[in-house]
Amino acid sequence: MTNLSTKKIWQALESIKDPEIPVVSVVEMGIVREVIVTDDSVRVTMTPTFSGCPALEVMRREIETAVRQLGIANVTVETVLHPPWSTDWITDEASEKLRQFGLAPPQKHGGDLISVAFLDVAECPRCGSKNTSIKNSFGPTLCRMIYYCHDCQDAFEQFKPL
Repeated sequence: MTNLSTKKIWQALESIKDPEIPVVSVVEMGIVREVIVTDDSVRVTMTPTFSGCPALEVMRREIETAVRQLGIANVTVETVLHPPWSTDWITDEASEKLRQFGLAPPQKHGGDLISVAFLDVAECPRCGSKNTSIKNSFGPTLCRMIYYCHDCQDAFEQFKPL
């Protein structure tokens, strides 16, 4: 195995975009949880946003490919479901990228989902208004809700706080 640092592997993983939201990486989304380098192998631990995530195999394959391209033959990508993925794991940089993409990022909740889930008004990612209302708590994917902004009169999606 080549002599690669854990930092170089994390950098390679940064290039893997979330299959459903291509403006953010799987690292920025908090999906990649751990990288362990041993003498002859690398193990990457990932936690998908949902256990039944339809992009799970795509992410697993892309992670393995990215690490193998660094010259590492023995790569294991392990899916861990506990603790479950949380929107708190999304980096601040990714939240801003989501907003620029037109998707309202979830508020940080620190585990107190009752105070943020479905109770707070989402901020419109286009105009910044909080004069919004939920139109559908089920968006195009399990992790999104649909809101309407009464100021700019545009519909938008918000990531559900999980």
